[in-house]
Amino acid sequence: MADTKREIERKYELPVRPAGGDEGPLPDGGRALLPDLTKVRAVSAVTARGVTELDAVYHDTSDLRLTADSLTLRRRTGGADEGWHLKFPVGDGVRDEIQAPLSDTLPDELAALVRSRVRGTRLTPVVRLRTSRATSLLVDKAGRTLAEVALDTVHAERLLAGAGSGAGARTADWTEIEVELAEDGDPALLDAVEKVLRKAGVRPASAASKLARALAETAPPTKSHKAAKRVLVTAGDHVLAYLREQADAIVSYDAAVRRDLPDSVHQLRVATRRMRSAFRTYKRVLDRDASRPIGAELQWLAGELGVDRDHEVLAERLTERVGAHDITLLLGPVHARLRIWDAEGRTDARAGTLAVLDSARYLRLLDSMEALLADPPLLDGAARKPAKALPRAIVKDYERLAGRVEYALTLAPGEERDLALHDARKAAKRARYAADAAVPALGKPAKRFSKRMKAVQSVLGDHQDSVVARDALRDLAIKAHAAGESAFTWGLLYGEEEARAADRERELPRVWRKSADPKLRTALGRL
Repeated sequence: MADTKREIERKYELPVRPAGGDEGPLPDGGRALLPDLTKVRAVSAVTARGVTELDAVYHDTSDLRLTADSLTLRRRTGGADEGWHLKFPVGDGVRDEIQAPLSDTLPDELAALVRSRVRGTRLTPVVRLRTSRATSLLVDKAGRTLAEVALDTVHAERLLAGAGSGAGARTADWTEIEVELAEDGDPALLDAVEKVLRKAGVRPASAASKLARALAETAPPTKSHKAAKRVLVTAGDHVLAYLREQADAIVSYDAAVRRDLPDSVHQLRVATRRMRSAFRTYKRVLDRDASRPIGAELQWLAGELGVDRDHEVLAERLTERVGAHDITLLLGPVHARLRIWDAEGRTDARAGTLAVLDSARYLRLLDSMEALLADPPLLDGAARKPAKALPRAIVKDYERLAGRVEYALTLAPGEERDLALHDARKAAKRARYAADAAVPALGKPAKRFSKRMKAVQSVLGDHQDSVVARDALRDLAIKAHAAGESAFTWGLLYGEEEARAADRERELPRVWRKSADPKLRTALGRL
């Protein structure tokens, strides 16, 4: 079973001093200064914990796909946490480290977390790091550990393809300091420690990780899986940049979904919808004959993810509605029945989502996306200036939305109108996504348009959520009645959702008029 911990640390390079000083020799033959860290206000003592020998082999694809995304995967022996470690970047100096027990082969749990990046490409050893680690603890007056300081003497060996660690492998040696914050520690401590280190001539490390430094200082650099940053000039440049952003999001959120991180299913689903929407909106830029099959698969993926995401949204909505009522109106085991319904739905939905992400069909979709973006089938419209080509596409999506909203408003309240409003909601998303894709090229006018579309989408979205909630409440009422429980509360909530939907229908004309402001349409025409 893999465990996860949040790692907050900073790395520094030690200044090498001439031989003959007071300090003892370091294992690499150099001499360095570790300043007195009791000068940090919160630190009462620095307690030495001895030296540990660590041996880590880092794994990646031949084109360094994991490294390109700032992920590290290693098998390490030595130390209290020996085993397999997979690290995901969270922020500057912050990573989530997922640990699995030591084994000869990569554990399935970790293999699944890198599958969206690796897919059919083989993982292979790329670097071996042997580290002599002298560890000290920074403790306060109460004896509580504030941080761990490691003085690492590192020998790096590049494992060349087919050569293993034998002759011909390039090597590098260095010494560095790692300062890792204790669990629930105050990040301000790291600032205070850094201040003392800087005064002693210690500087932040030039590389973000030991692996990055080893790769930089050993064998000639391997061509990265990630393309170099592109200059955006044409309409095609901007559309492709947006599509690549969504493709990267899909790959990234795959691991987040597997880890069951908050909002991850939603964000993965949004990325699939944004990409599919861009294919349709910018059909004069990218050949639809080539993008249509991928769009169909993205629609399939979004639909499969929707089971999990829709249950999540619905559960939050119903829990909030129940929690808003006085206990005198909660007749019967309302909370218990809602928890059972939620647990059953989440278990089924999550199992379905993970099955989709493990499917061959999903992996083929990722391969197809990558192939399309590596060699995009651009049309003549791709060469046009962004200020000419992109606004036309946005306006067309806006006109589609206008037709759907105006049609829905002509219908009487009821199922037909509910369906029409749901169609309008989807059109509002597409118009919003079209503007979002154009923001880097068009700036504030596209941002304002996106904001207006988001307001329309929000009203229509709340209306649709109410429709879905009423279906669920009816089912809950039927189950409660069949079990001999009171169905009063479920009926009460049903009526409130009905009233909420009516409120959104009354609100829509005002929000729509604002989005259809002639000044906005004029601005769109001038983009």
